[in-house]
Amino acid sequence: MNYVPLSDKDKKEMLATIGLSSMEDLFRTVPQEIRLKGKLNLPDPLSEPELIQYFEQLAGKNQYQDYVSFLGGGIYPHLIPTVVDYLSSRGEFLTPYTPYQPEVSQGTLQVVFEFQTLISQLTGMEISNASLYDGASGAAEAVLMAHRIKKKPKILVSRSLHPQYRRVIQTYVKNLGLQLKELDYTDSGETDFSQIQEQIDDQTSAVVLQSPNFFGVIENLEKAAQLAHQKEAMFIVAVSEPVSLGMVEAPGKLGADIVIGEGQSLGIPPSFGGPTLGFMACRKEFVRQFPGRISGETRDAEGKRGFVLTLSTREQHIRRERATSNICTNHAWCALRAAVYLETLGEEGMKELAYQNVQKSHYALEKLSQIKGVEPRFKGNVFNEFVLKLDKPWKEIDQSLRDKKIIGGIGMEEFYPELKECALFCVTECHKKDQIDRLVQELEKAL
Repeated sequence: MNYVPLSDKDKKEMLATIGLSSMEDLFRTVPQEIRLKGKLNLPDPLSEPELIQYFEQLAGKNQYQDYVSFLGGGIYPHLIPTVVDYLSSRGEFLTPYTPYQPEVSQGTLQVVFEFQTLISQLTGMEISNASLYDGASGAAEAVLMAHRIKKKPKILVSRSLHPQYRRVIQTYVKNLGLQLKELDYTDSGETDFSQIQEQIDDQTSAVVLQSPNFFGVIENLEKAAQLAHQKEAMFIVAVSEPVSLGMVEAPGKLGADIVIGEGQSLGIPPSFGGPTLGFMACRKEFVRQFPGRISGETRDAEGKRGFVLTLSTREQHIRRERATSNICTNHAWCALRAAVYLETLGEEGMKELAYQNVQKSHYALEKLSQIKGVEPRFKGNVFNEFVLKLDKPWKEIDQSLRDKKIIGGIGMEEFYPELKECALFCVTECHKKDQIDRLVQELEKAL
């Protein structure tokens, strides 16, 4: 849409309406010393062909096609079927903001309903909401939800939960009088269950674990659920890599009460870290404390299938003080992409995708572990990420790899000071064998 400035006549009429005679009168409250006296420091305008040529030249400087990246840590590269881009780019899906009027939003509501159904199946839970902002805010919302249900001040959070998820939880509960207690990890990379037994008590609302966790290690969720439920605490499971659910057992079938996660892997490109997609599912008995909203299926007066907002506990729908959450942007368009992605792959496709991730990451782990000066930091079973301990400082190795156009893993020292010379590597179905072999070769040279 072209921007058409106001005419002088329009300006005079608008000024007259508010009782002013000039633009200067409009800005007279702005002190002279802070006003801009000259023109903005901007280049001269370009014609449309010149502008296109300028951006094409800028794009020509990109070298991302020449690089191979092994970054993970909560945002993962996956192949996205073309149909996901095609369907999600259709005007009827791309332009609506949110379904406030169900009678004219049937398509959007149906997409949301399908998304909820797919997330429920993926997580093994009974109820899913219409998505959240991201995995981190989902984790915080789950903690607040557990506190509302149990009304106890103590929350046990594993240190193997994504560090950024933990920071967001801390921010949410900072002024609510809740006590966050961290659970350490063992040499296997799993949560130390002995610490759960030591710290859990009658004042505990929830135990929070991630699987696969930030180290890529798969947790024993069934055991953790048993320990939590023995003290009538809720068990919250975070899933930052939902592709893993194509192979590992669903958290809901292992005792989880609330499952939250990051849905970026489901048809959303990494895009330098966003936009992302939070999903959240729970047992039916807790639905009244669910944040956000739920789309439901119904029949109209003529018996035709239709969709409505069944539950809306966000502040935009009900009184603010009664809302279960006042921060629940839901990224519905990202949920649409996730629904199309999951429907395209289907159950067998998700299994095959998970299998390829496991096969390729384990091939990389085996080859990298054979290099002198490299060893796996943890002994537990991993999905598509793993932590390596190196004989040289990671910053030196990382720079050496980047000089060879390889973006290696994530240095762990920033998040875990005790893992100073360790890095987290990720391998998915996107990585080819020759790319993995090149990583092995260049890492060996760097050491």
